[in-house]
Amino acid sequence: MQLYILSFPEVQSIVFCGDIHGDFIALVDKLRQTDIHDALIVIAGDCGFGFEAPDYYEDTYQKILRHLHAYNLWIVMFRGNHDNPAYFNGDKRITHERWQTVPDYTILQACNHNILCVGGAISIDRQMRLQWMDIRPEHEAYWIDEAPVYNPMALDSLSEQGVKIDTVVSHTAPSFCELQTKRGLSSWCMKDSALWNDTTQERQTMDDIHAHLLRDKHPLKHWYYGHFHQSRHSHIDGINYTLLDIMELQELIN
Repeated sequence: MQLYILSFPEVQSIVFCGDIHGDFIALVDKLRQTDIHDALIVIAGDCGFGFEAPDYYEDTYQKILRHLHAYNLWIVMFRGNHDNPAYFNGDKRITHERWQTVPDYTILQACNHNILCVGGAISIDRQMRLQWMDIRPEHEAYWIDEAPVYNPMALDSLSEQGVKIDTVVSHTAPSFCELQTKRGLSSWCMKDSALWNDTTQERQTMDDIHAHLLRDKHPLKHWYYGHFHQSRHSHIDGINYTLLDIMELQELIN
């Protein structure tokens, strides 16, 4: 299986960002305020693609392009559960040099790191979103193929092609990472009988990816993720796990 690898030799740092939910301009404003420059910015899902017409995203890019050039920034995004997958692995993909969307299992190479991107999660409010779409069918708000996918062929290809992953960035996380509580989920399950099992499977999928990487002896040191709208840090069996809050920025430190 051919790996999709993007290299960024020009950057001097890597910064991970939590969910932005379509607030692209606010993100760039925050990058400006924090004086981040010469950097690769990786958004960990729930970017907000699919809720507006394609022209909207092109217009947004034109608005932020000057800052990206001035501060020497590259923004890479992969899918969350609140994103239309067609913008990441279909005909709507965004492929500008400094602002692009990438499919699952993309490898980003920068600052002597190999970073694996894994998107997807389960929307706990999916029934509400589906009902809203019944009323307003012209407005998409939910995509059925939102869950993360365990792709053993892609992971095997890493070893076969000599690519060693030291960092994972995903939308959701393995089951042993925060958040581990399902507080508040029960009320959503009353309206969605499959939700409890689906959210459990979501985390199991990430467990499978984690186990596969360790089995193949990848030198994992860092794992960044979003989705849960909180900020947490933990160190488990030699790996640093960082849960990013909405619009939270964290630089990858060796």
